[in-house]
Amino acid sequence: MAKPRANPAAVAERQPADISELWAQVRSGHRGGHYYLALFGLRRYDPIHAMDQVQRGFTYTAFERFQRNTELPYRLLAKIVEIPERTLARRKSAGRFEPDESDRLARTSRVFARAIELFEGNAEGAREWLTSPVLALGGRRPLEFASTDVGAIEVENLIGRLEHGIPS
Repeated sequence: MAKPRANPAAVAERQPADISELWAQVRSGHRGGHYYLALFGLRRYDPIHAMDQVQRGFTYTAFERFQRNTELPYRLLAKIVEIPERTLARRKSAGRFEPDESDRLARTSRVFARAIELFEGNAEGAREWLTSPVLALGGRRPLEFASTDVGAIEVENLIGRLEHGIPS
């Protein structure tokens, strides 16, 4: 699969601010360790802050922001992070996710961010690739494959191979 070339200025104009922030981190070469948290609207990427956010639990507002930024259907996102829709409704009322749920959300964000890198800042291309069957993953969709830590590592490894032109 050849990755599409994108005009960085044109991509930035069409993207939500959080995706533009993520892409700016990537392009600067100074992306913080957990730059993918930009998809939740967060702007501190250091490991201690990231860990604190996950352990405290992401706010429901951050989840909504992630969903808007990725434009992933609500039901698909719920399935990928293994949070039943009724539980999501309870989290909305409570205003916050549990740490294990936040960890799964962060993992999904990390994979989505890596796909944005693969598609040179194009979130639409990343979303399309993540939700389409991929032969290298046995015909599975990368985002669903990444619903476990083992699967997420494999998807990230595949993205790395594609970035370097290694046939997969």
